[in-house]
Amino acid sequence: MVDLSQSGAVSPGHSRHGPCSGPGNTGRKASKKSRTRRSKRGRRRRNKKSQRNNPPPFLPPEAEEGNIEYKLKLVNPTQYRFEHLATQLKWRLQEGRGEAVYQIGVEDNGLLVGLTEADMKASLRTLQRMAEKVGADTTLLREREVDYDFDRNTRKIAEVLIRKVPDDQQFLDLRVAVLGNVDSGKSTLLGVLTQGELDNGRGRARLNLFRHLHEIQTGRTSSISFEILGFNSKGEVVNYSESRTAEEICESSSKMITFIDLAGHHKYLKTTIFGLTSYCPDFAMLVVSANTGIAGTTREHLGLAMALKVPIFIVVSKVDLCSRGTVERTVRQLERVLKQPGCNKVPMVVSSPDDAVTAAQQFTQSTCITPIFTLSAVSGESLNLLKVFLNILPPLSNSKEQEELMQQLTEFQVDEIYSVPDVGTVVGGTLYSGVCREGERLVVGPTDEGRFLRLKVGSIQRNRSACRVLRAGQAATLALGNFDRSLLRKGMVMVSPKMNPTIGCEFEAAIVLLFHAKTFRRGSQVTVHVGNVRQTATVECLHGKDELRTGERAVVRFRFIKHPEYLRLGAKLLFREGVTKGIGHVTGLLPPFQNHDQNVDQNLQEH
Repeated sequence: MVDLSQSGAVSPGHSRHGPCSGPGNTGRKASKKSRTRRSKRGRRRRNKKSQRNNPPPFLPPEAEEGNIEYKLKLVNPTQYRFEHLATQLKWRLQEGRGEAVYQIGVEDNGLLVGLTEADMKASLRTLQRMAEKVGADTTLLREREVDYDFDRNTRKIAEVLIRKVPDDQQFLDLRVAVLGNVDSGKSTLLGVLTQGELDNGRGRARLNLFRHLHEIQTGRTSSISFEILGFNSKGEVVNYSESRTAEEICESSSKMITFIDLAGHHKYLKTTIFGLTSYCPDFAMLVVSANTGIAGTTREHLGLAMALKVPIFIVVSKVDLCSRGTVERTVRQLERVLKQPGCNKVPMVVSSPDDAVTAAQQFTQSTCITPIFTLSAVSGESLNLLKVFLNILPPLSNSKEQEELMQQLTEFQVDEIYSVPDVGTVVGGTLYSGVCREGERLVVGPTDEGRFLRLKVGSIQRNRSACRVLRAGQAATLALGNFDRSLLRKGMVMVSPKMNPTIGCEFEAAIVLLFHAKTFRRGSQVTVHVGNVRQTATVECLHGKDELRTGERAVVRFRFIKHPEYLRLGAKLLFREGVTKGIGHVTGLLPPFQNHDQNVDQNLQEH
């Protein structure tokens, strides 16, 4: 007679899930474990088979132009080959305006082949020799393994940043506008980045950035201030942490990030818009507080940057003040806004140095990628990821576009006007095109009567240090000696006497009305921003329509109410009045006062 309890059957009074004891139960457990192990091994085999069937990983094929070069290997090249490689490196550095990225272990078609450890070391040594020959330094950004089943040896690919030590202070300069709602931590973050010391949680880091007493008292930025962060040729941060002056930072930096600190409060919106339109930022950094999320002017600032087509990345600050769940909720909120039809962005949360490298490279290649950083200016959490990103961030324009702008006639936008003791009148702004040297003779205008006045450039300063030559796209201050300051105003331009500038009181623009409470019609008055020009204008007529409503388009004729302005055809235009907002571009000037030779004040003594 067989004992059912010994045979593994369920004894009476015990359910199948009950506490059965005995050898039969142990046998079942053992068989289950063996089946589990067999199924896991089967899954691993299937995964390996699927990996074999997957095509090998690829990068996009190497481009003829640009600063990215693919090299399969650089092992013991002959002298002739080495000279050729050095010349090629010079070309890539020139294309990247002093920066190049080499992918080692990658074929020209983008196939990730990888190298053995010995070949990789030899290739990196050769790359170092090439860099030394052209006066540059190398920084290993990252190494990745590529796994092929047919090869048991571990193969790697390496990504190397090569940065030239520039001559005559011609470092690579990128401008980053800092946006965000009031009290989101913009000035504090910049203070930590540029001073090299963490904040104490009560705003100590931001005190050096404020320009006015009321800003220190309220803790709110109301004006535009500039802060600099440098990176040397080895990718190390250069800032004020070692009591450096601005001149020392410029001398030891190969790459400069100039932060334009803008106001977050709605009361100072016109100042923020002026900073975005006038200073021509390359990128915008939107700072969002982790504990408040998207609030106040955050959406408005995001919309302004997108309307002006400025690439934007996001920093979620103050993560030390709230729980992990609150930070994740703020990030999800940002992701939802960025994915909306009006934005059409692809958010990319950066959580490791590898992510930061990928984000920096994809950010400039694709307009829809939006990196998101979560950090703290008090604890320093993830602050290093933002520094890695800024270090690798390439310029938007290549050397060819830069050369084309430099071949044009000189045009300098006047954004700021100062009176400096023992120096005289000083103007600050951006050189839009051409080259400007010390002692150069230019004309400035237009005045209220539409005239252009002659003047002479004394000295030039970039980032608070002396500079002999100013090139297109660079921001600087120019000393004009004893030129009468009362004749100057923001919005003027200093141009070559050979130029025939287009000025006028009336102009036409193709616009889109983003928002209006009622209707936009003839006689409406709005504040128009075009580059460094900011003036109230009246709507003279709407072509083909009597009125405009939110979301509608039209060609509109505007008339400045005070004085004529210099405008470029095709320039981006932004207008606002209360809740009314619109964007567009200049399509024509009416009437075009183009011959300034008759308007130059011959009686004014040259300076």
